[in-house]
Amino acid sequence: MKTISLVLGSGGARGYAHVGVIRALEERGYEIKGIAGCSMGALIGGFYAAGKLDDFEEWVSTLSYLDVLKLVDLSLLSSGAIRGDKIFALLSEMLGSVKIEQLKIPYTAVATDLTNQKEVWFNSGPLEQAIRASCSIPSVVRPVVMGNRLLVDGGVLNPLPIAASIAVHADHIFAVDLSAEVPMPEGSLKETQAMKMSHEQEKEGWFAQVRNKAMSFLDREPAQAQAELDANLSKLGVMYQMFDTMQASLTQYKIAGYRPDLLIRIPKNSVSIFEFYRAEAQIQLGYDIALQAIKAFEKGEANTYGQL
Repeated sequence: MKTISLVLGSGGARGYAHVGVIRALEERGYEIKGIAGCSMGALIGGFYAAGKLDDFEEWVSTLSYLDVLKLVDLSLLSSGAIRGDKIFALLSEMLGSVKIEQLKIPYTAVATDLTNQKEVWFNSGPLEQAIRASCSIPSVVRPVVMGNRLLVDGGVLNPLPIAASIAVHADHIFAVDLSAEVPMPEGSLKETQAMKMSHEQEKEGWFAQVRNKAMSFLDREPAQAQAELDANLSKLGVMYQMFDTMQASLTQYKIAGYRPDLLIRIPKNSVSIFEFYRAEAQIQLGYDIALQAIKAFEKGEANTYGQL
């Protein structure tokens, strides 16, 4: 059996594509001997290494737009940040009290230590804690405090942690870039546009609920509450756009420094950060692109990796 060390990059909801990539690798007969991941890559990789990816996929595939909004704990009328307590409590329950050293394969989650300005590689200790630290997007998701360290998303310094996979004894290193400047398949693009339109009504209803809640607790006028809500949503979007742009640039440097044997490219415009209700479509996209890239790799067509 062909063996690989798998690197899963950072990229918010685009990270659902990692599930499809893993499914394609399994179908083609590859054995994953180790995983290194950042942010959503650390999350998906952790569930796979813990033998819980099927449970995760089944759950996320049922999430609706409103389900996601209820889970992310938006403090929209204060700081505009995401607390994340609900979602991480649920993920922790799904994973159980498993430690990284107990996983079936070597696993590394990459976070950033803001206090000491360096990368932190988690390859031991509680899995849930490592995932949470790796997923804490600066100014969007609350950071994790561990001792004298303030830990945030690994994408600040290393959105595609290829170096963390080198020690794994495998035939090849495969990496998944979630920030690639490649086009969306035509069918997927049409589906994305249709889904966005269908969620507008849900969004308007949710705005009304949040606004009314703000009025009752804070004694604010509807217009004032709506204005604050809109401002904080816009602020979150701008902050993540800045972070995402930085990650895309850093990813290219990491690829140049540590060229993987196969680079699977997921379109940067496939979904936006908060579209966690689009799991099924994104998983399928990851599967389709990975399958094409893997077949090209097996034929020695290095220039076609992940291209559409």
